[in-house]
Amino acid sequence: MTLSESIAELVEAAARPFEDARAMPPSVYTSEDFLARETETIFAKEWICVGRSSSLAKPGDYLTYDLAGQPVVVLRDKENVLRAFSNVCLHRMSTLLEGSGNKRLIVCPYHAWTYGLDGRLRGAPFMAETTGFCKDDYVLPTIRCEEWLGWVYITLDSDRPSLASTLGTVEKMIAQYEVENYVECFRETHVWDTNWKVLAENFMESYHLPVCHANTVGGFSKLEEMECPAGLPSFNYHWITKEASLAIGNAHPSNTRLQGRWRNTTALLTLYPSHLITLTPGYFWYLSLHPKGAGQVAMVFGGGLSPEFMADPRAEEYVASLKTLLDEVNLEDRGCTEKVFRGLSATAARAGHLSYLERPIYDFMHYIAERVAGFDRSFALAQAAE
Repeated sequence: MTLSESIAELVEAAARPFEDARAMPPSVYTSEDFLARETETIFAKEWICVGRSSSLAKPGDYLTYDLAGQPVVVLRDKENVLRAFSNVCLHRMSTLLEGSGNKRLIVCPYHAWTYGLDGRLRGAPFMAETTGFCKDDYVLPTIRCEEWLGWVYITLDSDRPSLASTLGTVEKMIAQYEVENYVECFRETHVWDTNWKVLAENFMESYHLPVCHANTVGGFSKLEEMECPAGLPSFNYHWITKEASLAIGNAHPSNTRLQGRWRNTTALLTLYPSHLITLTPGYFWYLSLHPKGAGQVAMVFGGGLSPEFMADPRAEEYVASLKTLLDEVNLEDRGCTEKVFRGLSATAARAGHLSYLERPIYDFMHYIAERVAGFDRSFALAQAAE
């Protein structure tokens, strides 16, 4: 199927009213040409989450990320400012740093050209006799970097509106949690054999919980109590109010911020395109997704506790129980989402109707259609406002 045919199928699906909505067509997930359009119109343009600022607490702390083909290093400089640079040497274009850690200087592993934490070239061995060479001419290109509620984002688009202007509405919705004070206790990276949108959609709906997660959180999920409001332009969300299976899923006794139902309400947020957050009164966890091909997705996976639970004498126990649970949940999700991608790749695959519990998937489809095809989302947003 050609790219134009995939786009036409997507636009046709997006034009359906929610009461008759279907999932996105298979080629939208399996086509490498469609992924190339997404990379160009979404990942090369949008704000993408790379982790929590608390993991970059000290000068020299850094992490790396590949964004739409551009290697990026995000670091804390000597003035304690978060910065991001191209992670490519200005000499023979080797990548500079890998993974995460702490460095006083950035040293190229190929010819030892050395850069400061401000991106300026500090040293270049055996270049003194090169007449046209001037060290001051070499500064690593800056990548836009902003912090929002403790998360660090980067974008390749110099004209992209700020995070504060884009995410102001969701910030007000979750202000009572004060997630900016939650402490990240683990951050990992994984690669799964599925399309990035399959994993995103899996996160944003709870319809699958009783089946896919029957051995973990499924038994605590009452689908009839799920609240799935219509989404907004930059995100979708739903709420779950319940007594959690883990103590950390409810508010700590010393938590005086949250009152009434908020003491046991969980927010599930999808910040477009690919930052997925579960926020509870006692803990949070998140994924940040980036495609590695139509059938593979790179995933940043992190989580931690609210300040009240971090101050509790049993904090280490709570962190361990959270990590154990989430590892089990991820294992279940990996199995489910990789099965979905295998099914999508079948010649007989057809998109079926969506449940009312999958409203976030409908909204996500409109976002994708708008970005890759210029689809007009106004009718859906107006319908949601009614």
